[in-house]
Amino acid sequence: QLGNRVQHALRAFTARDRKQLLHAAETYRDNPRFDTAQAIREVGVGEAVTSFLQKKGVPGMVERTLIRPPSSQLGPITAAERRAVIAGSPLAGKYEEKLDRQSAYEMLKKRAEDAAKAAEEAEKAEEEADMALREYKAGRRYSGARVGRSTSRKTRKDASWGEAISSVVIKELKGTTGRRIVRGIFGTLFKGR
Repeated sequence: QLGNRVQHALRAFTARDRKQLLHAAETYRDNPRFDTAQAIREVGVGEAVTSFLQKKGVPGMVERTLIRPPSSQLGPITAAERRAVIAGSPLAGKYEEKLDRQSAYEMLKKRAEDAAKAAEEAEKAEEEADMALREYKAGRRYSGARVGRSTSRKTRKDASWGEAISSVVIKELKGTTGRRIVRGIFGTLFKGR
């Protein structure tokens, strides 16, 4: 892997096997101290023929190598063994305390929530200010006493409600939406001209 090669023993019993063994030996860079084909035939358990990359990616000479078997254990360790391994580690005491730091996602999420909350509060305050301004203007407009107008008030409210809707529609048509509609109509009518 990454240009490093490890070749374990190859046995050659037939002419075809010997040919493949010689071909495998020829793919390595020669070492004057031993015959590579013979070394591949003779390596035993825990041995291999290896070649590693040198500086600038050039393959090194083939070498006969002893392989160190892994020193591991299959299955769980006891609590006492775990404590002994941790105590013998050069990092003992450094990572024993668990920390739950905030991730970047959590920080950004909190900022977004705070910004949304601030925008909501600003919108609420703006609505309250608009409501207070409307009440103030309405109070100035109708500052006189209202006595004896109970029958005409209902018809006046109905009429004012209809007027309000029509004024909203007219304002909307005068605004951006109205301009878009008019442009769309004229655009389809005079498209080819």
